[in-house]
Amino acid sequence: MEWNGVMPAVTTKFTKDDELDLEMFGINISAQLDAGVHGIILGGTLGEASTLEEDEKQDLIKHTVNLVQEKVPVVMNIAEQTTKGAVKAAERAEYFGAKGLMLLPPMRYKSTDYETVAYFEAVAKSTSLPIMIYNNPVDYKIEVTLDMFEELLKQDNIKAVKESTRDITNITRIRNRFGDRLKVLCGVDTLALESLLLGADGWVAGLVCAFPKETVAIYELAKVGRVEEATEIYRWFMPLLELDINPQLVQNIKLAEVATGIGTEQVRLPRLPLRGLERERVLSIIEQGVKTRPQIPSY
Repeated sequence: MEWNGVMPAVTTKFTKDDELDLEMFGINISAQLDAGVHGIILGGTLGEASTLEEDEKQDLIKHTVNLVQEKVPVVMNIAEQTTKGAVKAAERAEYFGAKGLMLLPPMRYKSTDYETVAYFEAVAKSTSLPIMIYNNPVDYKIEVTLDMFEELLKQDNIKAVKESTRDITNITRIRNRFGDRLKVLCGVDTLALESLLLGADGWVAGLVCAFPKETVAIYELAKVGRVEEATEIYRWFMPLLELDINPQLVQNIKLAEVATGIGTEQVRLPRLPLRGLERERVLSIIEQGVKTRPQIPSY
C-alpha cells in the first residue's frame, strides 16, 4: 500500500429504486482506472456513506475489489460514533478485501485530544491494514495536531494523513516534524496543486469522479516538474473544483458525472437533487468546463 498519487473518493451510485447501482458504479471505476488513478476510496463521509446499510458497505467493498483486480488498492473510509463500531468496521473492511483504511475521529462527540488519540490507537491495534488519518477540523471540529501525530506514529500501521485543515503551511510543518514518516495527501480540491508543489505525496480528490484524466494529469505533471502545464489545467479546473467545497458537493459532483457520461444524478434521502437557481448555477459551471475541456499532454 503506497500512500501517494490520485485517490478518488468515489461517489456511491443509486438506482431510481434507491438500491446500489453497481452497473453505473462499474462504469465510473473503469474510467478511474483507465485514467491512471492510484487507489479507490469508498464511503466518503461528506458524501453518502452515512446513509448506507452495513450490507451495502460490504457489497461495495467486495464489488470494488473484484472490479479493480488488484490494479490499485481499495481503501475503506471509517466514520463511526463509537470505538467498538470503528473496530468492527475495520475488521469487516479487512475481511472483505480492502487494502487500507481512511479513519476519522469519533462522529458527533467532540472528543478531547487524549480521547481522539486513544480512539485511533484502538482501531490501529485491531487491524493489520495501513491507516490514513483524515484531519478535517473545518467540517468535523476535531484537529489532529502534530503532537497527536507524534503519539499516533508509534502505531506501525498509521502511515498517512488526509490533510484538510485548509492551512497550506501545515504540509511544511508536517514535513519538518516527521520527514517521510507520515505521508501527506491533500484532501481539499482547491488546494491540490499548491499542496503537491509543497511536497504532498498525493491527492484525495472529489471532482476526479467526473474528470479523472484531468485530475491525474495535474498530479503527474506536477510531480515531474512540468508546473506550467499542470497550472494551465488546474486553472481550467478551478471553477469545477470549487463545487467540492460545498455542503451539496455530492449533488454537484453527480451532476458533473452525468455531463461526462460516467454517473447519474440519483442521490439518497435526505439529499435531493439540486433545483432552482442553484441548479442553474452549477450546471452552467459544468457546461462551461465540459465545453472548454483541455487537451491533456503526454507525460
